[in-house]
Amino acid sequence: MKTIGVLTSGGDAPGMNAAIRSVVRTSIYNKVKVMGIKQGYDGLLNGEIDEMNLSSVADIIHRGGTMLRSARCDEFKTEEGLNKALNVIRVFGIDGLVVLGGDGTFRGAKNLYDAGIPVVCIPCTIDNDMGYTDYTIGFFTAIETVVDAIGKIRDTSSSHGRANIVEVMGRECGDIALYSGLAGGAESIIVPEVDFNIDEVCKRVMQGRNRGKLHHIIALAEGVGNAYDVAKEIEEKTGTDTRVTILGHIQRGGSPTSFDRIMASKMGNKAVELLINNKSGRALGMKCNEIVDISLEEALNTEKKFDKEMYEIAKILSI
Repeated sequence: MKTIGVLTSGGDAPGMNAAIRSVVRTSIYNKVKVMGIKQGYDGLLNGEIDEMNLSSVADIIHRGGTMLRSARCDEFKTEEGLNKALNVIRVFGIDGLVVLGGDGTFRGAKNLYDAGIPVVCIPCTIDNDMGYTDYTIGFFTAIETVVDAIGKIRDTSSSHGRANIVEVMGRECGDIALYSGLAGGAESIIVPEVDFNIDEVCKRVMQGRNRGKLHHIIALAEGVGNAYDVAKEIEEKTGTDTRVTILGHIQRGGSPTSFDRIMASKMGNKAVELLINNKSGRALGMKCNEIVDISLEEALNTEKKFDKEMYEIAKILSI
């Protein structure tokens, strides 16, 4: 393994830069050349590739986003696009790839691996929606962002005696809503994995108001439904002024937490070690606070399990 390429694809996640830094510095330490591929698979197809050195990754461990940038690429999903990518990899003399991203990115990497390219993948997505790993890089930074927002929203909601729906990312996975709702003390948590009863939410709003509570925070995963429709129904049934705050892409930004930086640094180091030792087609993850690697195929086929116990704890604590 003389030359390793590294790319980030799909949605960005805080901690990607820490992982890139780890890949680059571990490679150089082991006297392996490392090539930075810009703009994800799109950049790979177009040969946007430069050699990286120690200075390339200086002063980035604390920065959000990805210094390699990211893009989605429909062309890469075609047979012609894949063949083009394989040709570029050969032209640049890349012997193996470290790929950072989520489920879609992993599937692209699996296609490269099936075509004979050594690949190791690092899970980077704020949604934490990959079933084979306890946590993905960027998830806990997003949680901190949401919890901070919930605290500020609670302040103003209390001043006016309002309910407030805080919509967070998560079309099919409610982990951001669940974890931030529990950590932020939300009175109601609405996620796609659990059927919710609007009357139960309204009952909680009225019970809280009757005992003198001045606010009611509802953490809502975006995949459940329209936040404004939910707010309208709550307001009609309870008479409580109900506002909506959609956090949107603010959840993807910001300096990564220490946890995300450490996890990213460990995974970047492990990815290079695997490639150097001729182990590929692997996906890195965290299980019981340990960095593990499993086959890409198993990673892609492992179903995400919702933490029902945590959900029930959140319900108990929000009475």
